Amino acid sequence: MSSSTMVVSMWVPPLRHPRLLLPLLVLLLAEVAPVHGGYGKPSLLRVGFYKHSCPDAEAIVREVVGQAVGDDQTVTAPLLRLHFHDCFVRGCDASVLLNSTQTNTAEKNAKPNHTLDAFDVIDAIKEKLENKCPRTVSCADILAIAARDAVSLATKVVTKGEWRKDGNLYEVETGRRDGLVSSTKEAAAHLPDSFDGIQKLISRFASKGLGLKDLAVLSGAHALGNSHCPSLEKRLRNFTAQYDTDPTLDAAYGATLRQQCGKPEDNETELAMVPGSSTTFDATYYSLVAEKKGLFHSDEALLSNGATRMLVYGYIRSEKRFFGDFGVSMVNMGRVAVLTGRQGEIRTRCAVVN
Repeated sequence: MSSSTMVVSMWVPPLRHPRLLLPLLVLLLAEVAPVHGGYGKPSLLRVGFYKHSCPDAEAIVREVVGQAVGDDQTVTAPLLRLHFHDCFVRGCDASVLLNSTQTNTAEKNAKPNHTLDAFDVIDAIKEKLENKCPRTVSCADILAIAARDAVSLATKVVTKGEWRKDGNLYEVETGRRDGLVSSTKEAAAHLPDSFDGIQKLISRFASKGLGLKDLAVLSGAHALGNSHCPSLEKRLRNFTAQYDTDPTLDAAYGATLRQQCGKPEDNETELAMVPGSSTTFDATYYSLVAEKKGLFHSDEALLSNGATRMLVYGYIRSEKRFFGDFGVSMVNMGRVAVLTGRQGEIRTRCAVVN
């Protein structure tokens, strides 16, 4: 999801009787939700892939992520975002981690990825895993596990032991292998943009085998992290010939953001995706969207489609439902165009091919 720290609008008034449309919503989601995840192909991944080859793999990832979060709670958003940005370009193959070379400009250097962070955490995990189980655990799987651990550690009901006994929001399927190609042009073309409208978002997600429910649920990742002024400047000034400010943005909130972003090119000022709660993973994001206070145009776009709008209001009513659906959609996304078996390789260093 493209933003300055995390991814992924036309205002539609809240429905007075949303429950009346639930049967229609079920039909809509049944038509668009992928059966097997990415590209509609059955997943060759499985929970516990490293049970015998590297039994401590997930524990090692959790240990390093836990230490990083202990040092800096804001690291959860970048770790989650790395997995998103990886899966939306060439599938979940760790191509986002590769460095550019003299003959190739990699995904890292694409404009939407200039603000990616937490590469050092992934490198630290990889180093420990290589020492424990050489050439066994892929960088792509590290990204998937680290994202799960980061969001789990940011979810209060999980850390309090009220969700799962193992302290995880959901289980991660593993067995991915690492890709050999990384292209800045592909990243620029495929990553969702903060200014995308609903049809563009639907198209981008559909191209990965992800449906409307996945779109609405995964947008909830914006519960974590911060962004910067360039990611919403178009919403604040000279939006169109008719509107100076994006009409899907609450006027008072827009005025506040314009004050904070006095200079459109300001990359220093941090804007919380969820003011006052940017390090806690919960459903507060959806309440902001309903109030026209989503930071991005793409956030408010969720209200301009019947199915995604119903999900927004559904998650406001039931945070537990959101948590459960988020895990399902993360698994769906984690299956997108994966390399398995003898495809790709297991990198010994995540930033370079072997």
